[in-house]
This record gives sequence, structure tokens and C-alpha cells, in this order.
Amino acid sequence: MPVKLTPPLPAALLPVPGVRLGTGEAGIRKANRRDVTVIELAPDSRVAGVFTQNRFCAAPVIVCREHLSLDANSIRALVINTGIANAGTGEQGLADARATCATLAAKLGIEARQVLPFSTGVILEPLPMDRLLAGLPKALADLRVDGWFDAAHAIMTTDTIAKAVSRQVVIGGKTVTITGIAKGAGMIHPDMATMLGFVACDAAVSQPLLEALTREAADASFNSITVDGDTSTNDSFIVIATGQAGNAGINAADSADYRALSEAITAVAVHLAQSIVRDGEGATKFMSIEVEGGSSRAECRQVAYAVAHSPLVKTAFFASDPNLGRILAAIGYAGINDLDVSKLRVWLGNPAESVLVAEHGGRAASYADAAGARIMKDEELTVRIDLARGGSRATVWTCDFSYDYVKINADYRS
Repeated sequence: MPVKLTPPLPAALLPVPGVRLGTGEAGIRKANRRDVTVIELAPDSRVAGVFTQNRFCAAPVIVCREHLSLDANSIRALVINTGIANAGTGEQGLADARATCATLAAKLGIEARQVLPFSTGVILEPLPMDRLLAGLPKALADLRVDGWFDAAHAIMTTDTIAKAVSRQVVIGGKTVTITGIAKGAGMIHPDMATMLGFVACDAAVSQPLLEALTREAADASFNSITVDGDTSTNDSFIVIATGQAGNAGINAADSADYRALSEAITAVAVHLAQSIVRDGEGATKFMSIEVEGGSSRAECRQVAYAVAHSPLVKTAFFASDPNLGRILAAIGYAGINDLDVSKLRVWLGNPAESVLVAEHGGRAASYADAAGARIMKDEELTVRIDLARGGSRATVWTCDFSYDYVKINADYRS
């Protein structure tokens, strides 16, 4: 069961002027499920993206990067399939991704370079192109401004709940609408996670600032989560700005309008990223690993990820077992060679209640296992670590490892 995550309501997902979405059943891997999504963009929309850092990146990631580098101001459509990731498929995979773009472009009366392709699912298997291409007309026939709810469901793989959210913000006296969807539940670790994320707004913003904003939002959200420490081959986060809200164009990074848009899009991205962790494969607990007192943010993230990745830490939290020496061990092997462990402190708990676990290089004199066990029964937990070596901080969100994580991944291709 997802950890305190409720499904989105169709009425809560606001249409974004300049964006239409449609879904269809292609039977790519399983019959009788929506597995192809088309997102159509109005002319003059701007698009920015960040992608996986896995060197074995999927064919659609390569093609997306190519098309965005040609002209990010001319992108008119996105096409997404689930079931098969089109990763580890060599030259044929690239040909298939390009053929998908060309086929959709012909149906929309645009050029192939104006289409961005995305795939998610099983790696090392070829796309069933006959089925995928046959599914495109169904998705096109379904195009509508209120298609966000169905699209959020159509991009799911092992997710148990669709992930979608909307926000509105006033910029330059105009109401800007932001709606986003994402998928992901396992193989989650930056940069980035096995996730697809799509956020659209109707703000007018310059291409360079949209790209900067996208990187900032990704860093604060999808690059701050982990489920299992595996970096996927297909990760993609796309931000779209259609420019139809009527606001004056945002062209300065130090302007109030840019800050307002950046904060709103980042809030949407954080909501989606946390939803992925809450729906992590087999997750029963949602954990925030907060590290402060570091000499740099990068150092704090390094320690936070060491704790968040540890299978021993994650299984202890699943069992509500206050075997918290595992946290100290993870901090110790995080790679901070000059860390003075005698100054380090660790707390366990949540904003309403926390207990000091470790200080002066060992177990805190005030700590009792009974207190740790009581707190670890909560579904939402915070581990706070003070490195006592600077003024930087960082937070990483993760989940526990349960029996179901193994079962889901053992059965994934079944």
C-alpha cells in the first residue's frame, strides 16, 4: 500500500491552455490497458528537459536530446509508451524511436524533429512497432484539454497509484496554471530515477530561463529521491511553457516573476517526486533523511544518500527495529574522510516528536530502544543528522524495503 498517498481526482487536474492529451490501448505488453499517450502542444510552446545520467541510456532519451538540441521552441508533440523501455536495443531501438516520431508527425502535419518520444518498461526487449504505431490513431482521436487524469494512468508501470497535481500562481497580474504527471515506483535513484515526469504551464518565459528552471526543479525534487539506488536508463523530466497565460514574458532570473514561477513548478515537481517514493515498490514507510551542518550541499547529499540507500537501514525501518547503529555505519562509509564523528549527532522522529540517538561518537546517554521502537512504527519518519562542520544542508526522501519489493521485482517480467 502506498504511504499516505491518495489518488488524484479528475476535477482537481486543471487544463493548461495550449496542451491536449490523448491515450489509447496498443497492447504493447498487456492487453486491455491504456499504454500509449500523445501530448499535443500549441505552436510556439517552449520545452526543456533533463534526462538520465546512465551511460546505457535508452533510445528515446537519445532522440529526445537530439530533437531538443535542434530547436526546443518548435516541439509540437510528445509520445509515450509503457510496457517496453526501448533500452538496450541498439541501432534498431534508435530506428524504432525515430519511426515513432515520424509516424506521429505525419499524422499531425508536423516534422519528425518536432516530436519527443518516451518509453518505459522492460529493458533489452524490442518495441512491438506494429502495435505501437497502430495505437497512435486511438490516442490522437482521444486528444482533449482535460486528458491529464487518463494520461497519468496510461504512463504507469509498477505504480499502484497515478501521480498528478495542479497548482495556480499569479504572475504579472495573470493566473498561470501548472499541471504535472509522473510515473515511477522502482529503479529509483538520481540522476535521475526510473521515472517519467511531465509538467506543463501556460506562462510566457524565455527558453534559457525555462531550461534553468527545469534544472532547478529537478535538483530539488526528482534528484532528491531514491527507492533502491538503481539509476534507470529512461529517466526524463520535461517542462513545457505554452505562453498562453497572457503574462509579460519572463526574461530575467532575478525577477519576482521568475521566482514565483520557479517556486510553483518546483512545488509541483516535489509533490510528484515524493509521490513516487510514497508509492515505492512494496513501501510501508516514507522517510526523510535530513543532513545539516555540512561543509557543502553536495557533502550533505552524499551522507543522506548513503543512509537512504542502505539495505540494512531500509529493512530495519520496515521491521520497526531500532537497530540504529546501521545509520551510523552508513554515515561512516559515505566518503567524508575527515569527518569528526565525535561531533556528529543523530535524531530519529518527526516534526512532532524526535529523540536524540547518537552524540559524542556513540549512543546518546538519554536514548532508549523503547523510544526508538515507538517512533519507528510511524508511517512517516525523519532521520536528522548534524555533521557539525559547516552551514549547508540537504534532504533526501526514500522508503523502506519490504518483502513485497523483492516479490514485485522477481515477478516483473511475468
